Amino acid sequence: MTTASILTTYSVCALFACLGLGVGGNLPVDAAIFLEFLPFASGALLSSMALFWSIGTLISSLLAWAFIVNYSCPENEPCTKANNWGWRYLVLSLGAITFAMFLARFFLFTLYESPKFLVSRGRQDEAVTAVQGIAYKNKTQTWLTDEVLNEIGGYPEEVSDQKLSYTEILKRSLSKFSYEQVIPLFRTKRLGITTIIIWFLWTTIGMGYTLFNAFLPQYLSTSSSVYETYRNYAITAVCGIPGPMVAYFTVDLKYIGRKGTLAISTLITGVLLFCFTASQDPNAQLVCSALESFFQMMMYGVLYAYTPEVFPAPNRGTGTGIASCLNRIAGLCAPIIAIYGGSNASAPIYASGALLLVSFVAMCLLPIETRGKQSL
Repeated sequence: MTTASILTTYSVCALFACLGLGVGGNLPVDAAIFLEFLPFASGALLSSMALFWSIGTLISSLLAWAFIVNYSCPENEPCTKANNWGWRYLVLSLGAITFAMFLARFFLFTLYESPKFLVSRGRQDEAVTAVQGIAYKNKTQTWLTDEVLNEIGGYPEEVSDQKLSYTEILKRSLSKFSYEQVIPLFRTKRLGITTIIIWFLWTTIGMGYTLFNAFLPQYLSTSSSVYETYRNYAITAVCGIPGPMVAYFTVDLKYIGRKGTLAISTLITGVLLFCFTASQDPNAQLVCSALESFFQMMMYGVLYAYTPEVFPAPNRGTGTGIASCLNRIAGLCAPIIAIYGGSNASAPIYASGALLLVSFVAMCLLPIETRGKQSL
């Protein structure tokens, strides 16, 4: 990301594509691993992951407010590289923060492999090591040993060490990408329906989210100055922070649960998008976008929690990975829809609101409620 600030247009596009590849592969894995390490009683914590997304959005918006407003080309004057360093400073700053997080991953803590995944692959000794390592980090002891796990789950088959060439290793890794990884997600009718609806939700929400949020500064700028645009964008980001915190409490309420919180927050988000277009007054738009940000982050918080919970552990990465992939593909198509919206700046917002309302209907059809249930 940092390198992108000093390169040409095509090079920047290529680097941002690499950035998207990394982020897109990271997000579904985070949720899956976090869920498998959580105690059963703390499952609602998964919905709070979106809180950090909100904080990241706030940091980005504050940096944009500081740099783009003060270091961008003046209006009605020629725009050159010398007087257009605002977005470059923004990308440099975000790249530095991301690199610091990358280093923290390796030097500040140890991330263990999921014990459930290891057991499902017959690697029971590694699963025991992971559990014991987690217990040690938390200054406690675990009763789990190799002997206990083997007594409960049976002894794994002994496999002799094989020396493979790099080509054979690559072929074996690629052979795992097959429909056989997807079939277990449709093992039962109930799970199959849930899988289809979940993937549909990630697709529609991915497009609806991008249609509004990726172009929110442009929408705000139609009735505000550059300074007011990024100030309002920062205010909107602040209002998104409490959303996942509220979701953390509502997902365990008896008559609401995951499905209820998800459906209600999505419905309100869709309605607020239509309200956003009802007025050209900057203050009214700010109120709508701020409320939309709050309920939107509630929605995403629950969606990120619910999705890995409904998939069985051995195929959880596949299910959430495909969902995330569909989400990114839909988001990629969103700018095309915005372009063909023509001169009507509100058309993409209408489309975004409609997609979220369709998602609300689909959520009402989800057959599985994971509140109070142990993940598979």
